[in-house]
Amino acid sequence: MFFDLETLYIMCYNSVGDVIMKLWLSQIKEITLGAARVEENENGIQFFRFTKGQEEAYANFREDFYFKRQFATAGVKFRFRTNSENLYLKAFTVSVGIRRYFSFDVLVNGKLIDSLNNFPHVNAEDNNYIEEEYTLGECSKSFDLGKGEKEVFIYLPWSVNAYIKEFELDDNSFVKPVKPCKKLICFGDSITHGVDALYPSNKYTSLLAEMLEAEEYNKAISGDRFFPELAASADDFEPDYITVAYGTNDWARSTKDEFLDWSKRFYQNLSRNYPNSKIIGLTPIWRKDTDDKHSFVEFEKVGDIIFLQTKGLKNVTILNGYDFVPHDENNYADLRLHPNDKGFRFYFENLAKQLKGII
Repeated sequence: MFFDLETLYIMCYNSVGDVIMKLWLSQIKEITLGAARVEENENGIQFFRFTKGQEEAYANFREDFYFKRQFATAGVKFRFRTNSENLYLKAFTVSVGIRRYFSFDVLVNGKLIDSLNNFPHVNAEDNNYIEEEYTLGECSKSFDLGKGEKEVFIYLPWSVNAYIKEFELDDNSFVKPVKPCKKLICFGDSITHGVDALYPSNKYTSLLAEMLEAEEYNKAISGDRFFPELAASADDFEPDYITVAYGTNDWARSTKDEFLDWSKRFYQNLSRNYPNSKIIGLTPIWRKDTDDKHSFVEFEKVGDIIFLQTKGLKNVTILNGYDFVPHDENNYADLRLHPNDKGFRFYFENLAKQLKGII
């Protein structure tokens, strides 16, 4: 096995006597995308998508359940080239208080070949998978990658904290990390987080990163609203692109003063920290309960407020996302708010159309 950088690996035997190679922390770090840091502990190898400064912001300014959701592996993936015909993956999954179903998607040359998941009985066409019972903990699977050299993508779950316990390839195979030249940071609430995509490779941010040929850093937290303190804590790089997709929870739970203040300061902090990045604000998609009168403003006008709050910020563009997903409950896993895999495809395709001429 060969890496661009000097690394170590162990040669061992599996249960049927085949010689295999087991990747250690150093190799897994090299093929990981979308993580602020990667560490090893008693559960296995863990992936952190927020910097320590951003974690502190959640600890200091948000409720505990937001802090826990930081540790979901949304947006984290492995990408590498190899001639190995086989892959073995063992993982350990822990709830972070969102959903209990998960999937590790394995793609070869851009096509989903299989997944390690805990919902083999679920039909993706039926919007009934949210309320079912799912088992977490240790899981494993072997994958047939096919012959010859190929590019492999492994998407980690958005829904749980996923640790890698074992990662094995054929003996004498090579592994070459593939790193996109561009970077994309995605801020937002549950929809950007990935709720309720069955397969993480189908969430709109995964599809967007692929289109942009960029590394996705997913900073979304299910249930969150505009959070200026998060935007004030910068990563150690300046991304090419940033998307911001809050507003639906602000409409449902914020006061008018909170919405105006938090949204304005969020975008100001982003624009200041990343002056050379293209910042794209996405206004909320349609939701079924838009006729509810509990908010200070009609839902259709949330986008207008966000647009006004960002005027004068030269590197910020606001796109109207209200019609990204057709207004049909069957495009939503919960029949109300969170897109299913079909709905996420609509979201991405309509977003891509609006991005033409901007990116």
